[in-house]
Amino acid sequence: MVQKITIEPVTRIEGHARVTIHLNDQGEVENTYLHVDEFRGVEKFSEGRPYFEMTQITQRICGICPVSHHLASAKACDGVAGVQPPRPAVLLRELLHMGQVVQSHSMHFFHLAAPDLVFGFDADPARRNVFGIIEANPQLALKAVHLRRYGQQIIERLGGKRVHPNLCVPGGVNGPLSRQDRDAIAAERETMIGYVQEAISLAKDLLGADPALTASFATFPSNYMGLVDEHGGLQLYDGQIRVKDSQGQVLVQFDAADYKTYVAEHVERWSFLKFPYFRPLGWPQGVYRVGPLGRLNVADRINTPLANAEFQLFRQINGGKPVEGSLYYHYARLIEDLYALERIGELLDDPDILSTEVRAFPSTTLTGHGVGVIEAPRGTLFHEYWTNPDGLLTRVNLIVATGNNNWAMNQAAGLVARQFVNGQKLSEGMLNRVEAAIRCYDPCLSCATHALGQMPLQVTLVAADGTVLDQVAR
Repeated sequence: MVQKITIEPVTRIEGHARVTIHLNDQGEVENTYLHVDEFRGVEKFSEGRPYFEMTQITQRICGICPVSHHLASAKACDGVAGVQPPRPAVLLRELLHMGQVVQSHSMHFFHLAAPDLVFGFDADPARRNVFGIIEANPQLALKAVHLRRYGQQIIERLGGKRVHPNLCVPGGVNGPLSRQDRDAIAAERETMIGYVQEAISLAKDLLGADPALTASFATFPSNYMGLVDEHGGLQLYDGQIRVKDSQGQVLVQFDAADYKTYVAEHVERWSFLKFPYFRPLGWPQGVYRVGPLGRLNVADRINTPLANAEFQLFRQINGGKPVEGSLYYHYARLIEDLYALERIGELLDDPDILSTEVRAFPSTTLTGHGVGVIEAPRGTLFHEYWTNPDGLLTRVNLIVATGNNNWAMNQAAGLVARQFVNGQKLSEGMLNRVEAAIRCYDPCLSCATHALGQMPLQVTLVAADGTVLDQVAR
């Protein structure tokens, strides 16, 4: 008789999900599914809105990564308006993005991932959390808080608010950076670099404490995707999209506007979250991973010295080939955190950063179409808009960062379940390992579910005594 174990909810992630583990008669794992049940529907309810409202609408998808949607939307709106933002505006947008990367990556490592790494997967859940980190190492916890605060304050200085900022408009941004704010951001940057370097040392020690586990935990080959510059350098705000295979060979490098030639989406009946894949290879051979691990696996270098030195060590993990272990997402994430802090310094030192020439205004004739792509903290984020001549949206397509990793999260959870879950003798630690495999990808599930194919809906009217009065299904 087939048995089923349900983990609900998956903890220490953004959004809501459950995992079902299906066992055979011997208590062995046969199948594992990550079910994403929440549905956002932003693609559909945005239709009919003026395109320029999307920089504010789409960032309401999520309170964790609003900046990512704000920026991708702004780039898509630039396309609709047929306008190129002036260079100072691009610098300010990227500075906002770096603030988002610092606060997001720092929060995930210290608050969501570190409890498993510091205390172990089998530790008491009452201690295996952020409060346990505070108790065990108050100074480390305080540094984590300051890192997130620093990133959020960059967002606030540029966009007026730490969450759901108001900076980007079609053609640029709505105001320059003041000298006072620039100096305030610069004053703390070196301190924050030191904090991230401490975190990198800690992560390497924790991952190195059990090298066999780190090497085998949710480890599998896949394709990889991320933005790079013309020399193969890591890019987070702009660049071309590169795809590599599991051996590290470049399959293609293309302009972001051409993404639909190379990216398709698959659906499964047990999840509202779509499964993107590399179209030329088909489903499922074309599945890929994004985010910190994916980006470092497709890049040839990082264009800042401290992060690049760490990146070269990262590349040695698998002899120069792509790093496959899911636990290495945590290391890759902190390398990107370091890069973002170095890049903040470069942006602040640029003479154009204080320029007041921060917006180019659209012409009266719209192109009616725009694509915006950035590297959100969790991976490649696609926004595509179509409008009528009046600028009202007729169609919206979003492929959200976490969605790109949907197959990978299912694969990781299934591998860990088969490795550790014994249906005859369950323990909390076994199930926590399955959750930890998903947490490697830092999923943001509120962002990720929109619309494709048939979305079933059933409404049941039930009386006070439990009698079903009526039922409507679609």
